[in-house]
Amino acid sequence: MRSLVVACAYICYIVGMKMLDISLPVTILKENDTFVAYSPALDISTSAKTFEKVRERFDEVVGIFFEETISRGTLPEALSNLGWEKSSVGWKPPILVSQGSTSFQVALRA
Repeated sequence: MRSLVVACAYICYIVGMKMLDISLPVTILKENDTFVAYSPALDISTSAKTFEKVRERFDEVVGIFFEETISRGTLPEALSNLGWEKSSVGWKPPILVSQGSTSFQVALRA
């Protein structure tokens, strides 16, 4: 996550913003021989062959998300559309309330 902190610090410096520490929920799944990292707070994902690499790539895509939305002037709109709330100290991501598995049955035709 160091690359994310450095990227955010650089971005905040460039646009003259205060630093905002953000904690994002991230789910990492293993699909066959591939790891997939996904965050509902930004609706972004990435994949890699190792757990370490997928964490590194996730840091990179989060940095790219913020770089691109800031450079296009669409950050407030993007965050708002993703359910973030603006407060006096900046933006707050949606709070992950629960994550788990649900069992259900599906009728299949023979």
